[in-house]
Amino acid sequence: MATLTHFFSHSTPLPAIGQGTWYMGENAARRRQEVAALQRGIDLGLTVIDTAEMYAEGGAEQVVGEAIRGRRDEVYLVSKVYPWNAVGYRAQEACEASLKRLGTDYLDLYLLHWRATIPFEETINAMESLMAQGKIGRWGVSNLDIEDMQSLWKLKGGKACATNQVLYHLGSRGIEYDLLPWCAQNDLPVMAYCPLAQAGRLREALMENPVVNAIAREKGISVAQVLLAWVIRNPGVLAIPKAASIAHVEENAAALEVKLSAQEKARLDEAFPPPREKMPLDIV
Repeated sequence: MATLTHFFSHSTPLPAIGQGTWYMGENAARRRQEVAALQRGIDLGLTVIDTAEMYAEGGAEQVVGEAIRGRRDEVYLVSKVYPWNAVGYRAQEACEASLKRLGTDYLDLYLLHWRATIPFEETINAMESLMAQGKIGRWGVSNLDIEDMQSLWKLKGGKACATNQVLYHLGSRGIEYDLLPWCAQNDLPVMAYCPLAQAGRLREALMENPVVNAIAREKGISVAQVLLAWVIRNPGVLAIPKAASIAHVEENAAALEVKLSAQEKARLDEAFPPPREKMPLDIV
């Protein structure tokens, strides 16, 4: 199984594939299926669960809370705070509301969802206060490009940032030009959201690509498993695909065992070339 031995400085190895929850909690008719999928993922070792107060305005956190009831110690729980809540008493209130929805008294990791106008210094102070109270274990960021990360790193307490969660998949490789190498150089793990692309034409371009499909056929695996194996091919990257069905969760978990050969990775590079220049950070 592909694991990250020191991811977030956690005491035990964490899987290189976790579970995302974007769009969960939006439809009551799907709630039982979503809860069952998350629970099956935990059974299969996908113990990193990522959510956010933004997802269904707390609805996704409620789904996660139901899924982990009685199993809190089995999971590494991540949630994200709106940028306008990442300061002072608002951070306190937002975190406590997330904890209540999740049915727990602590988060393993709390992320700034994206950067807005609040200075990093104030967000660092808020995160340090939550850590001191035992409400969060560590803190990190999401959707920050290299310039923001470098600015954060220069601040007092900035290097305590545990991760940067960004969009990353075979069809969106811009972070490989500068952000991903910088994170590796600074021993900062990256969480890859939308590792299978989100939807629409880009997802279709990935799923229907003849090279990706040929590799899947040759290895006797699914296209999604090829794409997930590609995202976690290097150390320090954890993928968090959303899977709202048991079948998809089982498919994702099996991708932890998939290894791509150098030749297969070269074929994928030819089909989807790595960046040759700085590109804007993709965000959805």
